[in-house]
Amino acid sequence: MPRTARAFWLNSPGHGEIRDVTLPEPDDGDVVVRALYSGVSRGTESLVFRGGVPESQHTLMRAPFQEGEFPGPVKYGYLSVGLVEEGPEHLLGRTVFCLYPHQSRYVVPASAVTPVPDGVPAARAVLAGTVETAVNALWDAAPLVGDRIAVIGAGMVGCSVAALLARFPGVRVQLVDADPSRAAVAEALGTGFALPGDALGDCDLVVHASASEAGLTRALELLAPEGTALELSWYGDRRVSLPLGEAFHSRRLIVRGSQVGTVSPARAARRTYADRLALSLELLADPALDALISGECAFEQLPLTLSRIASGELPGLCHRVRYDAPA
Repeated sequence: MPRTARAFWLNSPGHGEIRDVTLPEPDDGDVVVRALYSGVSRGTESLVFRGGVPESQHTLMRAPFQEGEFPGPVKYGYLSVGLVEEGPEHLLGRTVFCLYPHQSRYVVPASAVTPVPDGVPAARAVLAGTVETAVNALWDAAPLVGDRIAVIGAGMVGCSVAALLARFPGVRVQLVDADPSRAAVAEALGTGFALPGDALGDCDLVVHASASEAGLTRALELLAPEGTALELSWYGDRRVSLPLGEAFHSRRLIVRGSQVGTVSPARAARRTYADRLALSLELLADPALDALISGECAFEQLPLTLSRIASGELPGLCHRVRYDAPA
């Protein structure tokens, strides 16, 4: 009997469906994984759902196991946690993380999965990809003990960065967002919180993750002379204006991009992609990071749920998808 599964496909911008799929026969060295949970990468997947990936970025934006092409039909996603049903003995029965789209069961090379540490619940492990982005950003930013730091944008990435910074000794870290309800998330993560107009300035580092022109402008305003704004936002096909007049040059400010697609040059000689992901999963042993999961739905509800997320009707942080039964 052929192995079958159910997969989420975006047929065209704004129109998704669950499809029946037939799995390939596993080769030696492959694993068969039954999905337990997957996570919606809210910003990126909303962009994909709306058809907003610029043509120039179609290749760079490909997920590791993506099928189809932008803007659609396309099978997209990269935050999957599941149980190894078949494969090498050292992985059999293990809970693993994989950069795979939303699908109930799949076959991948064993090298494509990373075991979830025993102290990390499978339901929390869907955050691994977002925490990995935060790890790479902090390798890029290289914050120091005692730094004054603001993180603008209390979405999944911004909150993950703030959560890791909260562990640095002597650091003043403030999560900045226009939504006052995010103060509760900041408290759970152990950081300060401020609305944009009330944020503390004189910052050595500002990490910007709000994907808004106003947020990036505020990041420059909060910097101390010779401070750095690390840009993590992905704007898709939108153009952004940046105020580089007035005191930008005299204060010798720095704007630097960071992107998880490559290991930070600061660590690339000594760390691999696998090292970075394994570290991110270890960091998820902290139960405070449960604050980043703000909703959950059954897999069969994903087409409607993604539509509501992309339209802004369903706000929040990480939305978790639950696979209730083998398929």
